[in-house]
Amino acid sequence: MNLQASAPFERMLPALNDLNRPFWTGGKDGQLLICRCTACERWIHPPQPICPVCLQWHPVPTPISGAGRILSFTVNHQPWHPNLPVPYVIAVVELQEQPDLRVMTNIIGCDPQQVAIGQAVQVCFEQHDDVWLPLFRTAP
Repeated sequence: MNLQASAPFERMLPALNDLNRPFWTGGKDGQLLICRCTACERWIHPPQPICPVCLQWHPVPTPISGAGRILSFTVNHQPWHPNLPVPYVIAVVELQEQPDLRVMTNIIGCDPQQVAIGQAVQVCFEQHDDVWLPLFRTAP
């Protein structure tokens, strides 16, 4: 999971805070960090200060495999931002660790017309300053 995507253009970056920082910076160490409840072991994304299932405080950022499947996607052809070349794929990826554990991301490194629902993907990271964006490539 230590793949790094090149950063060919400048992206709009998230505002970091204590809750989301591990998710956005874990890629520095090649890790996709998702919060996990220490009581019921539920994966929680986006990060929250309390588990929505058992109400335990302070879920812990924990590395996961970064493997998943494309649950839904769209191919964007509209140039919304001058630094983001089109077309590009915006996808919802369901991670293998939990049936409803999903991340919104981009699928990179393939022809957008070849992306399909159910396709296996693997995380890679694109560095911008101190943020490592978790993106996904189609798995072999």
